[in-house]
Amino acid sequence: MHVEYTQEFWDDRYRQRTRIWSGKPNRHLVAEVEHLSPGRAIDVGCGEGADAVWLASRGWDVLGVDVSEVALSRARSHTEELGTSIVGRLEWRQVDLLASPELPGDLDLVSIQFVHLPEPERSRIFSSLTTLVGVGGTLLIVAHDPSDLHSGIGRPQQPDLFFTPQEIAKLLDDSWDIRVCESRPRVERTADGRNVDISDAVLRAVRLH
Repeated sequence: MHVEYTQEFWDDRYRQRTRIWSGKPNRHLVAEVEHLSPGRAIDVGCGEGADAVWLASRGWDVLGVDVSEVALSRARSHTEELGTSIVGRLEWRQVDLLASPELPGDLDLVSIQFVHLPEPERSRIFSSLTTLVGVGGTLLIVAHDPSDLHSGIGRPQQPDLFFTPQEIAKLLDDSWDIRVCESRPRVERTADGRNVDISDAVLRAVRLH
């Protein structure tokens, strides 16, 4: 097993800084989900919890899962200051996806934001996660596009961790309606103040039956 996928690796990474992520929900989650009626959701790789908190604030009942207990402890801490109506919609669970964990099914939303794994683990785990989506539910996968490897933005120089939305779409059978499958451009500002053109791989699909 690559060390990058272990709890120890991610716990150590989170300990290096008091906050790793911005605390804001991912832009593609907001864009693709804000029009949906709330229901039951899972936030896979939830990190410090910003996406799950945003979903809960919109009326979703959310299970946030992550391999890092350090990240989850921060998510729990951050939600303590929220109103009880939001906190009551949130559950946090430490989960190692490589261990084929038991997760709830028949969900209205499975959100997988920037979970980068090599093959064959990626196809195995993503295929398993798609089975959690109930009929009429939404699958949303967002990742760094492979073109970012040449952007100079500081992505890991491990091409096997990157994938196109079309590659993930091949995992879906005819029980799915693919609504979005594209590499979506945006601009990111680097630590030294430069604006860099990058792209995100975005897949949104709805289970028909």
